Amino acid sequence: MRRLGGTIGTAAARVASWGKARALPGAAIGLITAGLAVGVGESAAVWFGPRTAPAIAVGSAAIDLTPTPLKEYAVRNFGTDDKLVLLTGIYATLGVIAVAAGIVALRRLGIGIGLVAAFGAVGAWAALSRPTSAGGDVWPSLLGAAAGGVAMAVLVRSYQYQPKSPSSPSPSPSPSPSPSSRLPLWAQNRRGFLVLAVGGAGAAAVTGLVGRVAVDRRYDVAVKRSRVRIPAPSVRAPALPAGVHPNVAGLSDFITPNPGFYRVDTALVLPQVDPDAWTLRIRGMVDHPLELSFAELLARPLIEHDQTLSCVSNEVGGPYVGTARWIGASLADLLREAGIRRGADQLVGRSIDGMTIGTPVESVLDGRTGLLAVAMNGEALPIAHGFPCRMLVPGFFGYVSATKWLVDLELTTFAGYDSYWVQRGYSQTAPVKTASRIDVPKPFARVPAGAITAAGVAWATHRGIDAVEVRSDGGPWRLARLAQADTPDTWRQWTCELTLEPGLHKLEVRATDAGGAVQTEARADTFPNGATGWHSVVITAT
Repeated sequence: MRRLGGTIGTAAARVASWGKARALPGAAIGLITAGLAVGVGESAAVWFGPRTAPAIAVGSAAIDLTPTPLKEYAVRNFGTDDKLVLLTGIYATLGVIAVAAGIVALRRLGIGIGLVAAFGAVGAWAALSRPTSAGGDVWPSLLGAAAGGVAMAVLVRSYQYQPKSPSSPSPSPSPSPSPSSRLPLWAQNRRGFLVLAVGGAGAAAVTGLVGRVAVDRRYDVAVKRSRVRIPAPSVRAPALPAGVHPNVAGLSDFITPNPGFYRVDTALVLPQVDPDAWTLRIRGMVDHPLELSFAELLARPLIEHDQTLSCVSNEVGGPYVGTARWIGASLADLLREAGIRRGADQLVGRSIDGMTIGTPVESVLDGRTGLLAVAMNGEALPIAHGFPCRMLVPGFFGYVSATKWLVDLELTTFAGYDSYWVQRGYSQTAPVKTASRIDVPKPFARVPAGAITAAGVAWATHRGIDAVEVRSDGGPWRLARLAQADTPDTWRQWTCELTLEPGLHKLEVRATDAGGAVQTEARADTFPNGATGWHSVVITAT
């Protein structure tokens, strides 16, 4: 028994010693292999498109597979950085797997290469899982995995090579050459291994960087966007009323500047849509299917219209709301030209990246200003906001009304098709709820005791705002002073004079829409059709 215990202990010590001795080189081999696989995949994406790069393909599939509550958590906690967090997590996970694969490969090369092959298979599957995928989309992941597998085999054989002692006898009269002996002589030593490792790391960096730069340059449409000239609209929006924006420091701009306009979508990389190649199809339950080029869309009568757009993921008092002056062609006119068949009650907009958004047909035809927007705040649509064309229908949250990078409109039924977010549990239709927000003072601000001015915004898109009330510390509601209204499709700004004693105070706000409906106090989550509740801030008067 003592001898058996000693044998087990010796074996365990040898395994531990082997693991420590090979952990660092194994980790290096794994990371170099993974880096080269990703780099080659990035370079191959130059020919197949930016969304086929392995990490992007896997990230896009991960977004689709992520449970809805986790998506809401990401948007709530990371905002527009949620995609950066996702990519960071993907690369970190890949790094951990790569380290493990490299260490294992020093003991069992086949298993290590198998893990590299699995990486390629996952990337290829992710690329094919996209709604707009093509067969060639698998190549960046497969080529990357092939390059990684070769790199791993060469690095492992170089590291494992042990030159024979001059006095050691030959194991057989005519030995077959080992895989290590097939390496160049300079690689059959530790110095050669270091040269290979440094070269592999350099190749990974170069292929990754060159591939990313080449992809960005080849597919970037910023230059073509800058050359787009938006024709003067046939119907111009009235000038903003003089009193539409109270002069209060910290109050949101009435018209949200393009760089500050919120962005919430599932696109891990921004779709780069060439306006010269862009077309829009109108099909499905129509009498006359249509197809328009960008030039033909610009040649139609254009309408200029102010609209507040908000996201269903916006928490009470949240930032995912903004107002812009849009220019676009009438959506209703285009649908009437196509001839809507009886029974069609849903208009499905499809993005070039496969996103689908379903809008009630009746809301497009009831007189509201639904647009195929081509301009935002006096310039062609920013790429992040749907260039060259997006859909806008006032009165609904963006996930049922505002398809970006629009390429297809299908007339169908709600009974026959569920759009992307509906498949994930959101409501089929989601009218914007009456909402209000305190912009000034900010949460936890310290203000002088006495008279202060509170200010903020309220919106009930397509219904309009008739009143805003503010109270402090649960006291009586005070009617706020409303700024001039623009249109019922835009938010309305407000101010309220309050007198505060020294100490801690809680300010609350509620709005009443033009139909007389008062914003509810009842708290509801953003899922499945938008948050409710009163916005409040806690401040200190000194």
